[in-house]
Amino acid sequence: MSRAVVLMPNGLTLINLFCGIYAIVLATRGDFASAPTLIVLGGIADALDGRVARATGTGSRFGEELDSLVDAISFGFAPALIVYLGLPSRGNLQWLLVFLFTACAVMRLARFNVEQAGRKKTYFHGLPSPAAGLTLATYYWFSQTPLYNQTVILFTSSKTISDLPWHIIMQWLMAVLAALMISDVPYPAVPSIGFRSIRRLLGTVVVVGSVVLLLVRREEFIFPALLAYVAYGALKWVILGFLGRSSTPDEIFWEEEPPEAPPIREERVREHRRPPSSRVAAASTTTTTTVAPIETRREERGERGERSDRGERPERRDDGGVRRRRRRRGKGGTRPPGTNPPGASGGGASSPPSSPPSDRSSGSSE
Repeated sequence: MSRAVVLMPNGLTLINLFCGIYAIVLATRGDFASAPTLIVLGGIADALDGRVARATGTGSRFGEELDSLVDAISFGFAPALIVYLGLPSRGNLQWLLVFLFTACAVMRLARFNVEQAGRKKTYFHGLPSPAAGLTLATYYWFSQTPLYNQTVILFTSSKTISDLPWHIIMQWLMAVLAALMISDVPYPAVPSIGFRSIRRLLGTVVVVGSVVLLLVRREEFIFPALLAYVAYGALKWVILGFLGRSSTPDEIFWEEEPPEAPPIREERVREHRRPPSSRVAAASTTTTTTVAPIETRREERGERGERSDRGERPERRDDGGVRRRRRRRGKGGTRPPGTNPPGASGGGASSPPSSPPSDRSSGSSE
């Protein structure tokens, strides 16, 4: 079971490859109505393999490279060949458009592997190759609908969309899509689905509505919707560039969670809200309380120095908390003259002797 889970994302990628190759076969046979279906199925498999890999924790570098190699065929070479074979007349150099589109798709996928593969993102760096390939492949579906054949163009004398020179428009469209794939134009990724925020709610509406229209009106919906997606990203980038609000790739192409601000302590908030006069007073109080212990420690060091000069030991505290002082013993265990025994009244150290201590080494012990 675990091995099947590991192989599932790569299996979906190979299904995408099968759809791309079979679409090429159908296009060479002249079946332009079925070939787009295979490209769409390949796009669904391509959208699922990454999500399945993340959901099962089976993503790998091998899967990323395999996915890009397959996309180069399914969304690079296959759609370009479908458009080329569907042209009413093909010149000697028009096949170069197939090469141009496929080359740009390959370069776009290579850049994706280096920059964005495996990373959470809100924008794509350049037009995604599946969107570009599906735009070309689904044109034939749109050309067979009443919307294409009966819609009258505004400000014209009953001229419909079908009367436009589409054999030239598609060649230019192929070149524009190729350029957008390797451009720096940011294109929004699939929005997040959920109900916790307005952004997720709008993303849910867009995704669900797109799926419903794809199932109900796929021929009339998918090609115009993809054209709107292509135009939206390019126009937004141009307008923001004119307004001076365009951003660098590091700021927009991948989603990074903003670093959480360190928690502000209540003392800092109170300090910020205090008036300036109280802040000065608090600062002076802090300085006083900080300097006072330093002076106390200096006095204690001075007392210990004086006691050591008098031959006293530092104060010690026993378990009862009573401080006691002990004098150093003289040589041979004798006490310096002029001192009181520890049990004598007064408890503390007596005054220093008036005469110098004797050099005798004998004497009674304590």
